[in-house]
Amino acid sequence: MRTSREAGEVFGPRMTLFADVLSVGIAVAVVSLPLLTLPAALSTACAVLRGAREGRPATAGRFFAELRPRLRVGDLAAGLVTLAALALVLVDLALVGAGLPGGPAFALLAAAVTICATVVGLRACARPESTTDWPEAVRRAARDGVRDVGGSGLVLLALAAAALCAWMLLPLAFLAPGLLALALTAVDVRATGTA
Repeated sequence: MRTSREAGEVFGPRMTLFADVLSVGIAVAVVSLPLLTLPAALSTACAVLRGAREGRPATAGRFFAELRPRLRVGDLAAGLVTLAALALVLVDLALVGAGLPGGPAFALLAAAVTICATVVGLRACARPESTTDWPEAVRRAARDGVRDVGGSGLVLLALAAAALCAWMLLPLAFLAPGLLALALTAVDVRATGTA
């Protein structure tokens, strides 16, 4: 990766990467609209951004080129599992809100499980194995989640920052997935670098 400006270049290479991250974020947001394709889109974005370290361009065009072969049964099954987990969380919240006996304790347990599953799912999207083998990516992400608690905290902070940006200003919702993918990739690279 280049670290200095070329003659006539207004912004340095870091600004170029930032612009590429934003374009990849818009591509992820558009592809993820059916929600079934969210894991494949986020995983592909992480793979594209990981390639920027090796000098490959991190552009929306490369994202779509790498996504095309990714829309297969395993990736759609990962999306289906994500949707089922989201539906389960919403049903649990409805039950707690309806006055379920032991509701507050159940809500705490459900929140803890949801947070852990979210961290593992997001870390699995950042794993290189997610491009070919989701079960292996989830196993390694779970192992990383336990071994690298600081990285798991960073994943939660990145998710909270993306959600806050989307909540504050709706157009940022289309940029937040790229920034989230960049954060997930950085946490994964950090974890593999310290292992």
